[in-house]
Amino acid sequence: MSVRLYIGNLPQNLKLKELEALFAGIGKGIRFKAVLDRETKACRGFGFANVDDEKLANEVIEQLNGHEFNGNNLRVERSERKESNHGSGRRNNSSGASKTKAVKRKDVKKVVHSDAPNEQAPDPRWAGELSKLKELLANQKTAV
Repeated sequence: MSVRLYIGNLPQNLKLKELEALFAGIGKGIRFKAVLDRETKACRGFGFANVDDEKLANEVIEQLNGHEFNGNNLRVERSERKESNHGSGRRNNSSGASKTKAVKRKDVKKVVHSDAPNEQAPDPRWAGELSKLKELLANQKTAV
């Protein structure tokens, strides 16, 4: 069974040949895919490696986690796969293959915007006039 590893803290100017040479020094059967920015095609700083053997995966983690690569210390760990993709992203997961129910978000009632008037704030229809009045009063001098 293949083990999927998360490879993080990669430089944006990643050269795949250098990273593949690093993997080849550990063993064979390691396939790596960097996650690239859609617009610039630059590395987003992470990628995933599929390793054929469990022992080899542990070896990759042991040797490369914290290893300095092009000025960055790599972060290598087992990738946590999501059980289901319900309600997220653009993918339609309607195949029915998933046996687990989608976890629903808690029903939280938050007020993002309220049209109710704030008692401390001036009426927006008169806010401009009120600021002019305040300015006039501030500039007014009273005889003592």
